[in-house]
Amino acid sequence: MKQITVITPTHNRAHELNRLYESLLAQDDSDFDWLIVDDGSTDETQRVVQEWIRDDRLSLTYVLKPNGGKHTALNIGVSEIKTPWTFIVDSDDYLTENAISLIKQKIQKDDSAEICGLAFLRQSKGGGYLTNKLVPESGMVDDFCHCRYGLDIQGDMAEVWKTKCLKEFPFPEFENEKFCSEDVVWIAMAQKYKMRFYNEVIYISDYLEGGLTRSRRKQNLKSPRGTMHRGVVQLRANLPLKYKCRAMMYYQVYGKAAGYKAIQLFKESEHKPLFVAMYPLSMLAYVKLT
Repeated sequence: MKQITVITPTHNRAHELNRLYESLLAQDDSDFDWLIVDDGSTDETQRVVQEWIRDDRLSLTYVLKPNGGKHTALNIGVSEIKTPWTFIVDSDDYLTENAISLIKQKIQKDDSAEICGLAFLRQSKGGGYLTNKLVPESGMVDDFCHCRYGLDIQGDMAEVWKTKCLKEFPFPEFENEKFCSEDVVWIAMAQKYKMRFYNEVIYISDYLEGGLTRSRRKQNLKSPRGTMHRGVVQLRANLPLKYKCRAMMYYQVYGKAAGYKAIQLFKESEHKPLFVAMYPLSMLAYVKLT
């Protein structure tokens, strides 16, 4: 049985997908599955992928679904995965040649019950890490919240997750909203599980115009309930005060954008002193945002 499924949610990235495809063909360990979940593309994605399936050079499965956002594509894809580990790789990114073999090497060293995932480094196409600093010790065990927020390690990493943990913590879905920040799930997992963090690059990112990372604020405004929920999740987690303040702003700004009245948000808030302290700044931010 294969150990790893690479899952790629995609939407109208037919031309960019080829670079990821070539990087998967170039892996020094080809014993993995690739699952592409097409989130309602209207370009040539289906035709391109069907050609790859006919070529039969990779163990490739294609799922087409109505457009609902990356998080909904991940939920559908993860429900289909049979391998014990899942590696989320975006359609506009690609992998180093040793990515799969390195992941397998780390899995064999430590597959303890407390571990929900492994985190590696991402590198930009032009060189340089996508995080502001490295973890203190490569291979260290920590929970997501303490490592990323407590140690203030900002930026994207390449996470490989135990499939059963992703199935245990699906992405929340809100009607008529197409965006949900992935760290909503990573933070929820951190309340129960730990991760192992490595200072080794396996993933190359190339942020494209129109991609989720570049258009984050616009996506947040179009999905206010999901972003408000992100604030709630962060407020409940054990995060440093500066992140709690930002989380309260998510809760207030996007709660208002979702149509909630201030009094309703206040009554439902579990952090009322912080609510009062952050409210004026949040309303200024709301005016600028809208």
